[in-house]
Amino acid sequence: MFQVFKKLSWFFKHYWKRYTFAIVTLIIASAIGLIPPKLVGYSIDLIQFETMTSQILVMLIVAYLALTFIHYTISFFWDYTLFGGAAILERWQRSRLMNHFLKMTPTFFGKHKTGDLMARSTNDLKAISMTAGFGVLTLVDATTFMFMLIAMMGFTISWSLTLAALIPLPIMAIVMNKYGAAIHKRFTKAQSAFGDMNNNVLESIRGVRVIRAFVQEKQDANRFYDMTEDVYQKNIAVAKIDALFEPTMTILIGLSYTIGLGYGAIQVFENKISLGDLVTFNVYLGMLIWPMFAVGELINVMQRGNASLDRVNETMDYQADVKDVESPVYVDSVEKIDFDFVTFSYPHTKSNQLEGISLQVKKGQTIGVVGKTGAGKTTLFKLLLRQYPGVQGSIKISDVDIDTISLDQIREWIGYVPQDQMMFSKSIRENIQFGKEDATDEEIYRVMELAHFLEDIKTLPKGLDTQVGESGVTLSGGQKQRVALARAFIKDPEILILDDSLSAVDGKTEANIIAHLRKERMNKTTFIAAHRLSAVTHADHIIVLEDGKISEEGTHEKLMAQGGWYKEQYENQQLDDGEVIS
Repeated sequence: MFQVFKKLSWFFKHYWKRYTFAIVTLIIASAIGLIPPKLVGYSIDLIQFETMTSQILVMLIVAYLALTFIHYTISFFWDYTLFGGAAILERWQRSRLMNHFLKMTPTFFGKHKTGDLMARSTNDLKAISMTAGFGVLTLVDATTFMFMLIAMMGFTISWSLTLAALIPLPIMAIVMNKYGAAIHKRFTKAQSAFGDMNNNVLESIRGVRVIRAFVQEKQDANRFYDMTEDVYQKNIAVAKIDALFEPTMTILIGLSYTIGLGYGAIQVFENKISLGDLVTFNVYLGMLIWPMFAVGELINVMQRGNASLDRVNETMDYQADVKDVESPVYVDSVEKIDFDFVTFSYPHTKSNQLEGISLQVKKGQTIGVVGKTGAGKTTLFKLLLRQYPGVQGSIKISDVDIDTISLDQIREWIGYVPQDQMMFSKSIRENIQFGKEDATDEEIYRVMELAHFLEDIKTLPKGLDTQVGESGVTLSGGQKQRVALARAFIKDPEILILDDSLSAVDGKTEANIIAHLRKERMNKTTFIAAHRLSAVTHADHIIVLEDGKISEEGTHEKLMAQGGWYKEQYENQQLDDGEVIS
């Protein structure tokens, strides 16, 4: 049960002063809380024996009020320190988890669903935070405070009465242990089901247009109902065990009260203890209710925290497929890029997605990459971005193997506009500034002109401050592509990769963007993948990929002269354009 504290020892060691202070002040507050019941018992004895005076009564009242104030003040400090530490742990864990996500490669996100990762980043971290706050509180109260109470009852009143009243404790320990094991198992299943439901909700929100287009609202609602029912049933299973804690504790505490009151009355009649002692004993027995409950709460919180920590650690222990070498090589600039017999297959696939790719790219060149869908265009770019391991052959930048260059430096060089543009739920200005944080409006308008977006911005209600909505829902496909282009252009990267990034714009807009590109990137390297071949006719070198291999390469003129797939495709597209225009 206490394994969770061992797993969090790194945190407690770092904040040992905070937790030492919190625990010490908690114990002091608990000790002070033991004094008022003795004052009550003492007062009753004075009244019983008619020795109470007004002077003693005033002193008792003043002492009681002073103890209350001191107890309140000390309680504030331990509460603030202890639960402040729990908040720090949650913040720290959330930051570590986010940093971990940012280091992960596509392989990781292929294995873990977004909804489940969100569940681990929210519910599981909250359960871990409870362990470091409420868990520590229940641990101290279920051990130290309980022993202090028992010692006060035994040493100051009667050991025989105390031991008799505590007979139910061993029964409670056995029952609570069984409840804890059941909660750990059921809570893990409930959290997993919650993660699946989260993922389903995300997919439904993202795909709401498709769901409506195919009239699948009812089916999607039914799927969601089934998942929520599953989450509900698994949480009910947890709640059933959780609900047994309080009744069990109530029965056992009631048994302790019965023993204490019955046997205590006998001891009063036998003059072994005074009436005031019996009252004090019963007050202490009432105070013992919380430490007894704390035992159950401790097991509950520990098991939940342990289950959640295991889930979070499972994520944190996942090692990135692509890492920096111990001593990365620094490269001053991108003078050339060499693909030397590059062969690659995605993890868990048997066939090669790229095979024997050889390509030499000099600084300032524009490279066109074309081919049928699934030919390997995007895969080629992912290897240049070092998103996957297991590359056979070599990719070199300025004669230095890409595997020996730091990931930060490689990605600092590259501006990447993928097929599926990611728009953040912010303003257009903020989306473009993602490429350059301190970009001025003047710079933004300039890159919007390069991306042929100036006319569009005039029609938007708030111009640059227009909110694009969730994943850019308020923008058309072409507008999203051009905002993504502007975001890449403002970075002014050494290597610009456009992965079919002009597919949603019309031919005239494409021509304008290409013209701006040729002018702006004369001395910088550009890769353009496209299905519409008019986007690459200006390129210095074009490669045609077929089943992961280069089937044709050369300039536009050379490829047209070869009479292969490129020429056939280009002529078909020109014919299609002609038919549309007419």
